[in-house]
Amino acid sequence: MGSGTITTKDGVEIFYKDWGSGQPIVFSHGWPLTADDWDAQMLFFLSHGYRVIAHDRRGHGRSTQTPDGNDMDHYAADLAALTEALDLRNAVHVGHSTGGGEVVHYVARHGMERTAKIALLSAVPPIMVKTKDNPGGLPIEVFDGFRTQLAANRAQFYLDIASGPFYGYNRPGAKPSEGIINNWWRQGMMGGTKAHYDCIKAFSETDFVDDLKKITQPALVLHGDDDQVVPYQDAAVLSAKLLKNATLKIYPGFPHGMPTTHADVINADLLAFIKG
Repeated sequence: MGSGTITTKDGVEIFYKDWGSGQPIVFSHGWPLTADDWDAQMLFFLSHGYRVIAHDRRGHGRSTQTPDGNDMDHYAADLAALTEALDLRNAVHVGHSTGGGEVVHYVARHGMERTAKIALLSAVPPIMVKTKDNPGGLPIEVFDGFRTQLAANRAQFYLDIASGPFYGYNRPGAKPSEGIINNWWRQGMMGGTKAHYDCIKAFSETDFVDDLKKITQPALVLHGDDDQVVPYQDAAVLSAKLLKNATLKIYPGFPHGMPTTHADVINADLLAFIKG
């Protein structure tokens, strides 16, 4: 207990934190962050008697800065390796943003028997990029722009995201927190630039429609209607329709990073869902 690493079949070390006892809640973070992005949730659910686990995705944070395998198939397999190594059963899987994609891909492919419930927060499924089957998606040029900016000056790009759209700090009347901005930047810069570059394709172009259709467990789908990173109409609304047993909640005015900026509200709603 505490923290540790597991080694995957392809030799990647995955860092994780594992605190407490009781029903396990497993947290999957967003791009390009780390398990630390769940601090507000980890402390809250630990204090409510749950076992809380969060890992750094491959290429992110304290996990191996791997130059390859930065795709949803590997992310899901890594999460499966972690849940098996820790022998987690009756687990609740909570995913934010890219982590929401990781959760549905993991559960549909590997985790049906070990998983009790899932929660998707500001999550990327069903698919972010605009295609003929997903006319409401964002044009590929948006993601190409991310790649260009990351390759040119990752440090500045990350500062711009954290101080702007991620937390809604670019909105009139917003009160930016220097600590939150610095912590986002710190987490981002811990990871590998190649992994982060490749992950843009993973979170934007992976199609999760079939995964969502397979999942029968109760699902909570939460999204802010002022999410400037993952627009809610093409994400949460569609995911909730594809899931067999979903509850959808849209928060007026909440940003993409709402688990941090509105932790009190999100934690209370997650707790009610997990207990329910």
